[in-house]
Amino acid sequence: MRTLSIVMPIYNEEALLPELFSRVQRVMDSAEHQFDLRCEWVLVNDGSRDRTLYMLSEFAGQDSRLIVIDLSRNFGHQPAIHAGMEHASGDAIVIMDGDLQDPPELIPELVQSWLDGNRVVVAQRRSRAEHGLKGMLFGLFHAMLARVSDLKMETGSGVFGLLDRRAANDLLQLRERNRFLPGLRTWVGYEQAKVFYDREERAAGKPKQSFTRLLRYGFDAIFSFSLKPLRAIWTLGFIVSFFSFFYALFLILMRILHINVVAGFTTPTVAILLLGGIQLISIGILGEYLGRIYDEVKQRPHYVVNRVIRGGTPTASIETQHSALSTQHSFAD
Repeated sequence: MRTLSIVMPIYNEEALLPELFSRVQRVMDSAEHQFDLRCEWVLVNDGSRDRTLYMLSEFAGQDSRLIVIDLSRNFGHQPAIHAGMEHASGDAIVIMDGDLQDPPELIPELVQSWLDGNRVVVAQRRSRAEHGLKGMLFGLFHAMLARVSDLKMETGSGVFGLLDRRAANDLLQLRERNRFLPGLRTWVGYEQAKVFYDREERAAGKPKQSFTRLLRYGFDAIFSFSLKPLRAIWTLGFIVSFFSFFYALFLILMRILHINVVAGFTTPTVAILLLGGIQLISIGILGEYLGRIYDEVKQRPHYVVNRVIRGGTPTASIETQHSALSTQHSFAD
């Protein structure tokens, strides 16, 4: 019997956990009956500070299909997803956020597409709940990413989707620290099928991704999959040097003709400020790339597991782990 794993990162979501548990449990029951599958649900507690871990432990005692990965601290959204994928044992893995903006009821369509032979199934957003400035910034980011990325990837999709075991294993071999899952999912290849949906409002609570985290996530997407910012620096430097050369010739000609049109302050000030700004922007872009290189060469693990809580007993069993080790899966094609 084939196994379906559902992986979700969770951070301070006590307000919506009862509804999340109820809806995902119904979806798993339906999928097991409809597709003759065995389901497991891997929830990654990413250092929650509220009652999230306690509630997950209670839920694990009620459902043997639930596995709770408790991280030692908050490592972030992408490392938490990576932790869930490494602990998932399914022949297919559904990855989705735990805020119910990605509807669990879409999972059967993803599974059906996988059973039809697609190794990668992406949940593509027809619309999203964010409006106003935030919605505009999301749209601007996706448009910019599509333009600057060296890797052609579909815009308008997030982490929500399904990976066949073979595709998941290929993705897990990518050990980079600054991860952008939609880009990595495209990089591993395979033809991607799409299932369209409308992204919903949060079921409860407030968004846990701050503007700063979203901005860093966007930088990871751009700098991990594009060298165009570096090429833009070269191009900008060439353009400024080109016009500066002709401007210098113009000033020399004015001096030879004894035409003093420069008062002695405006021109050098503007030139210094312009070149200084360009240099600071250039150094900043170089710093983003160098910072990511520094993260990679340190070779730290993506996450550290505090304990694993496995469901199925009145008091869920707890396995203490002191480090995060890569889980190697075998797959018969």
